[in-house]
Amino acid sequence: MTLKQDLLQKMSEAVLEMDEEEVVKHAEEYIENHFDALDGISEGLADGMSKAGDLYESGEYYIPELLLCSDAMYQGIDILRPHIEQSAEDSSKKMVAVVGVVEGDTHDIGKNLFKIMLETVGFDVHDLGRDVPTEDFLKKAQEVGADLLAMSTLMTTTMENMQVVIKRLVSAQMRDNVVVMVGGGPISAEFARKIGADGYEPDASSAAHRAKQLVLSKQKD
Repeated sequence: MTLKQDLLQKMSEAVLEMDEEEVVKHAEEYIENHFDALDGISEGLADGMSKAGDLYESGEYYIPELLLCSDAMYQGIDILRPHIEQSAEDSSKKMVAVVGVVEGDTHDIGKNLFKIMLETVGFDVHDLGRDVPTEDFLKKAQEVGADLLAMSTLMTTTMENMQVVIKRLVSAQMRDNVVVMVGGGPISAEFARKIGADGYEPDASSAAHRAKQLVLSKQKD
C-alpha cells in the first residue's frame, strides 16, 4: 500500500469512527505530501461518510452518529478544499446547481455527499433538502438560473417524481437550458435515459465530475 492509499484509508476510517482529531491529522499529512486534494475528499472523507450511511441504513448507526461522522468529515474538507486546483477556464465559468431529494423520500445522505462533491468541483449549490415537492425544483431553478438540476431517491415508490419534474421543465420551456441528473439506490442509467435525464453515475464523485462536464459542454454551445 502506498502512503497516499494509507492516508486515504485512515481518513475514511477516522470519519467512520467520528474522530475529528484523527481526520485533521491525516488530512494535514495528506496535504503535506502534496497528494491530490480532490482524491482526498472523494476517496477518503466521502468514502468514510458513505460507509457511515450504509451503517445507518442497516440500523447500526443512528442520527447522532451520522452527525458526528459528518462533523469529522467537514473538518477534513476544510483542510483539503483550499488545495483543489481549478483551471483558469473552469474557474471563469459560473456553474449553479439545484439539488434535492424528491417528494416522498427523506433519505438524504447520498444527496449530501453529492452536494459536497459538486462544491469541490466548482458549483454554487442550492440545496432544497429532502421530501421536496416537484414544483419546488422548478421554482428554485428559475429563481437562481440553474445550470444543473439534480434529484435523488432511495425509494422505488418515489422514482416517478423525477420524471414529473422533467416534464415540468419541458412545459416551462426550461429543459434545453438545464442539465438534469438523477441518482440513488434504485436509479440506473437505463432509468435516467427512459425519463429523459441527461446523466447518472453510481457514486457522488463521478456524478459531480460528469455534471461539470455536461454543464461546461452546454455553456460552450
